[in-house]
Amino acid sequence: MNEHVFALDIGTQSVTGIILQKTNDSYKVIDFCVRQHKERSMLDGQIQNVVQVAEVITEVKCALEKKHGLLQHVCVAAAGRALKTIQTEKSISIIDKPITTEEEIKHLELSAVQQAQALLAKENKHNFTNYHCVGFSILHYKLDGEKIGSFIDQVGKEATVEIIATFLPKIVVESLLAALERADLTMEALTLEPIAAIHVLIPESMRRLNIALIDIGAGTSDIAISNDGTVVAYGMVPIAGDEITEAISDHYLLDFKVAEETKRKIINDQEATVHDILGFESTITYEDLVPQIAESVDRLANLLATEIRHLNAKAPQAVMLIGGGSLTPKLNEKLATYLQLPANRVAMRGIEAIQCLKSNEGLPTGPEFVTPVGIAISATQNPLHYITVYVNDKVTLMFETKQLTVGDAIIQAGIEVNKYYGKIGLASIITFNGKKMTLRGEYGDPPTIFVNDQAATVDSLIASGDKIVIHKGKDGKNSTVTLEEIVGDMKEIPFTYNDQEFVLKPVYQANGQIVDKNYLVQDKDTIHVVMAKTIADFLSEQTLLNDQEKEDFFVIVNERKVKLDKGSTIILVNGKQANMTTYIHEEDQITMTPSENVTVKTLLHQLDKQFDYQIHVTFNGEPVELKQNRMTMIRDDQPLEETSELHHGDRLVLKETNVRAFIFQDIFRYVDIDLSQIRGSYKLYKNNELTTFHEEVIHGDKLEIVWE
Repeated sequence: MNEHVFALDIGTQSVTGIILQKTNDSYKVIDFCVRQHKERSMLDGQIQNVVQVAEVITEVKCALEKKHGLLQHVCVAAAGRALKTIQTEKSISIIDKPITTEEEIKHLELSAVQQAQALLAKENKHNFTNYHCVGFSILHYKLDGEKIGSFIDQVGKEATVEIIATFLPKIVVESLLAALERADLTMEALTLEPIAAIHVLIPESMRRLNIALIDIGAGTSDIAISNDGTVVAYGMVPIAGDEITEAISDHYLLDFKVAEETKRKIINDQEATVHDILGFESTITYEDLVPQIAESVDRLANLLATEIRHLNAKAPQAVMLIGGGSLTPKLNEKLATYLQLPANRVAMRGIEAIQCLKSNEGLPTGPEFVTPVGIAISATQNPLHYITVYVNDKVTLMFETKQLTVGDAIIQAGIEVNKYYGKIGLASIITFNGKKMTLRGEYGDPPTIFVNDQAATVDSLIASGDKIVIHKGKDGKNSTVTLEEIVGDMKEIPFTYNDQEFVLKPVYQANGQIVDKNYLVQDKDTIHVVMAKTIADFLSEQTLLNDQEKEDFFVIVNERKVKLDKGSTIILVNGKQANMTTYIHEEDQITMTPSENVTVKTLLHQLDKQFDYQIHVTFNGEPVELKQNRMTMIRDDQPLEETSELHHGDRLVLKETNVRAFIFQDIFRYVDIDLSQIRGSYKLYKNNELTTFHEEVIHGDKLEIVWE
C-alpha cells in the first residue's frame, strides 16, 4: 500500500514543500516546490508575520495540489535556530555531607536545568511554563571550583554542576499552527529540524555516538549535538552561506543575487561566466574562487568549531554538514583542522545518504534537501506529541522530544527539587575553649517519588496520563552531639614522674561544672576541654610548679640582670635533658631535681668573685683561718652575709672593699686566751723568729706566744 506524506520546511528565506511516497519502510520523493519569502516574515526560525508566511505556504501548497490533488495534512518542524540555549551552573554545600548516590547527582542536575529555565523566563519576561526543555547536557562537574569526574564520596566544601540546556518556546509551535490554519492545513506531525536530520542520516544503532550536525543555511548555521541516542544540545552561529556570497560579491563586483547564483554554478560546474556591475565579462573557475573566499571560510569554520566545543565541552567523534551552505569549498577541511579531527571525520551529507529513501531521477539530491526530507520521514516515524501527566495533582503538558522521565516532568511542572529535601535540624551555638562553634543539625532526607503509586526515581520513564507524586523528605533531627564527638578520641597517657605513676586525662567542663565525655552538648553551652600536654601543664595541674620553676631565676646586680643557673630546675626525660615545654609521651620517665636555695655565695660564685679574703696560719700548733670582707652586698639598704638567701628578682648593690694585710695581733680575734690566769712575761715568734704584734703575717706562717 502506497501512502503519500506532505512536509513543509519553513525557513528564514524560503518555504520548501515536498511530497514523499511511503511504501512499507521505504520512501520516494514524488515532487517538491520552493518559494521565497517576499518580506522578512521569518527571523531566526520564529514567525514574525503569520499572514505573510501563510501566503507563501499557500503558494507552495497550491503548486503541489495542481499535480497531486488536495493536500490537507502536513508534517512540519520547529527550526533549530528557534531553540533557546542557556548555560548555567548550580552549587550545593557538601560540608559534613558528601554525595553518595547517583540520585543525589541527578537532583543537582535537575536543579541546574530549572535554574536555566528560570533565567530564560526572566530574560524574556515570561513564565517558565512558556518553554519546553528539549534537552540538556553536562559540561562539567566541579569540586571546590576544580573539574572532577564524579562527586561520589568526594570530600570538599562545594559541589557544582555546569550544564547547557535547550528550550523550545511554546510560541514557536503556536505560530506554526496559526500559519498552517490560515493555509487550510492541519498539522499531522511535528518534529525539530535537527532531530529530523539526525534521525534520517544516522542509523538507530549508531545514535549512541557523539556527533555534531550542522545545517548551514543562508543567514545562520544551526548546530545539534547527539549523544547516547538523543540530541543533547543545540546552538546557532549567526553567519552562514551569505557570508561567502558577500565575499564573492565584494571581490568580483557582483550583485548579491548574481554572486549567489555564481557560487552555486561554480560549485556544481567548476566555473561560471559573469558580468560585473561595470559590464565586464569574466570567467571564474573553482581554483580562482577558493583563495578569494578563504578568509570568510576560515572565519565560518572557526566560529562553528568554537560553538561545537562550547556545546559539547570537547570535539565530537564526527561532524555532518547539511544545508546549501555545506557546499562551500574547503569548509569541511577547515572545520576538521579547528576541531583537530581527521579530514574524513567532517563530511557533507546529501539526501542520497538517507538509507530509507529510494533514488528518483530529476529530483534534488543535494544537502539542502536533507532537512525537508527528514521532516517528512521523521515526523511520521518519530513524531513529537504533547503528553499530559499529573505532578502532585497538577496537570502538566510536555513536548515528547525523547523518552520522557520523571525528571523531565519535574522540570516542566516547575517543582524545585531542592525544596523537597527535608529541612536541616536546628543547630547549637556553643563556646568551645573560648571560641564560638556551630554544631549542625542532621541533614534532612531526600524527597520520595512515586509514579502511579510505585516507588520511582528521577530517571524513571513516564507515559501520558501517569500520576507523579513527590513527597517532601523527613526533616533532620536537631543537633545532638556529645563532648567526645566534638573532641574525638583523646587518649590517656600513662607515665612516671620521680618514680611515681601518673596518667594524663582530659578534663571536661560544661558551664563551669565537671562532666564526663558523654555529656550531651546543649545550645549556648560554654565548654572547656583541657588536657595536659607538656611538663609545665602537668605540674600546674598537680600544683607542683612553684614560681621559681616556672621561669629562670634572676636578680638585678648594680642595675644589670644576672641569670642564675643554679636557680633553675633540672629536668630529665628518659635520661635526656628537657625543659618545661617538653611534651609528655606514653611511658615517659620524668625526673626533676628541685631548684636549690640561692644565696649571696651562689651569686658571687657565678660572677667569679669571692665574698672575703682569707689566709691559713697556725697558732701554737693549731690551724687558724684569718679572713676579711672583700665584697659588700646590700639589699634594701641592709648588708647581707654570704649565707643570706636571695629571692627571684632581688635588686642588689655589690661593692668591692680594699683588703689590708693581716698582722700578728689579728690572730687574737680568732683564738681565745685567758690573760687573767697568766703571770710573767711572754715572747712572740713568727716562723721561730722573734716578732711583734704589728708584724705582717701571710698564708702559711707559723705563729707562737711563749710565756716565761
